[in-house]
Amino acid sequence: MVETKGARTSARLAESMLELIQRHGYSGTGLNTVVEHAGAPKGSLYFHFPGGKEELGEKAVGLAAARFGSLVADAAPGTSTPDELIGRVIDELARMLDESDFQLGCPVSVVTLEMGAQSERLRDACADAFASWIAPVTELLAAHGHPRATARALATAVVSMVEGAVIVSRAQRSTEPLHCAGRALAVLLKQGTEGAA
Repeated sequence: MVETKGARTSARLAESMLELIQRHGYSGTGLNTVVEHAGAPKGSLYFHFPGGKEELGEKAVGLAAARFGSLVADAAPGTSTPDELIGRVIDELARMLDESDFQLGCPVSVVTLEMGAQSERLRDACADAFASWIAPVTELLAAHGHPRATARALATAVVSMVEGAVIVSRAQRSTEPLHCAGRALAVLLKQGTEGAA
């Protein structure tokens, strides 16, 4: 399928919004800056995103959700246990944080913290993003013998702990909080598997 010029412009705007939110937060990202960063024609933003900043933010959150989903999918081949997969994901997140000099965080958590109480549209987009990460982890845990309710509770804990660890790692400018979370999750998931067996 051939991508149109308009689709490319729309995608560039969403990519720029995502990157700028990671670096400066949602509130610290102005639309003029997004247009300039994307190298998009002036006026193209409202053509592609008539809902303005909220709609563009929603698109960026969806893009972040898909990226994290891909990160998990890419880490899956060659892993035989849930804790092994989570360990690989954490290693990749730690690498990304380190390479960005702790400038790039999770845009979903940033938007949730900044806008969750002000914009239902953005709060819903963030809730959907987190749900899209919890669901495959739930399936993975269920496939390894956990009862469905336990698998969902553990998956929610995994996503919550990893998100929190990214924030603490950025604050401390160290990947150690992420690796601590990984070690704690490995113990939790192994215990859960033994209990399910």
